[in-house]
Amino acid sequence: MTTPMSPMPGPNGPRPGVPLPGHHLSGADPAGFADPAVVRARIDELMFELRAGTRETGSAAAESAGAGAEITRRARILEQAHDVLVQALTTVDKI
Repeated sequence: MTTPMSPMPGPNGPRPGVPLPGHHLSGADPAGFADPAVVRARIDELMFELRAGTRETGSAAAESAGAGAEITRRARILEQAHDVLVQALTTVDKI
C-alpha cells in the first residue's frame, strides 16, 4: 500500500500552512524591526540601563542583599537585550 506524497514546494515559496521562522512572534514588523539603527538604539538603551544601576550601600548585610537584587536586575536587562537580538535575527530570517 502506498501513500500519496504531498506536492513539493514550487519556485513560489513554501507550501501554505508551513510556519516560517519567527512567524509565531507577535508584533514582528519585518520592515521596521530589521533596521539595524532601530536594533542598535534599543540595545544601547538597555546597556545604558545596565550600567546606570550600580548602587553604593553601607552595611555588609545591605551590601549582600543589594548584590542579589543587582544580579537579578542585570539578568533581566541582559535577557531583554537577548530578546531584542533574537527578534531582529528572526525578522531578518523571514524577509
